[in-house]
Amino acid sequence: MSAAMTEALTIIETPRLRLRTATPDDAAFYMELVNDPSWIANIGQRNIHTLEAARAALEAGPMAQFRAHGYSLYIVEQRSDGAPVGMAGLVRRDSLPGPDIGYAIRPAYWGQGYAWEAAAAIVRHAQQVLGLRTLYGITSQQNQASINLLNKLGLRFERFSRLPPEGRETNIYRKDFRLD
Repeated sequence: MSAAMTEALTIIETPRLRLRTATPDDAAFYMELVNDPSWIANIGQRNIHTLEAARAALEAGPMAQFRAHGYSLYIVEQRSDGAPVGMAGLVRRDSLPGPDIGYAIRPAYWGQGYAWEAAAAIVRHAQQVLGLRTLYGITSQQNQASINLLNKLGLRFERFSRLPPEGRETNIYRKDFRLD
């Protein structure tokens, strides 16, 4: 694998956080994140239980999305010590007409404003750097924290749907950016 495919690129920095591209070296962190009970309850079971499976999922997911679209889910790290606190970014799904914002923060870092800080930076990046006209957000109906965050980010409920592949009950939110 070439160095260009394995080196992390910093995409966004906020006062406390660095959002960077994922690399195969993030496999242990990713495996822990996707197996957290809150991830499984709100996002879904990924059946990733080995480092090899985690590396493959990162390569087929965030890393491939970044190569294809110029955006993806990013690793969210504390700037102070580089500790990974979660993931946030944009996801391109066939089931939506445009990219949607995604975020997941490890429970040890809940209540510190990291989800808001990362997600607000993603919204700005989507509008100002990527020039997106519309941003979507999805969440389960019972995930009130995510619903609150999407509303705080300016996304508004658009409709209810069952998105593939799992057909989970999903609220779909939308934000249209003004063209200046």
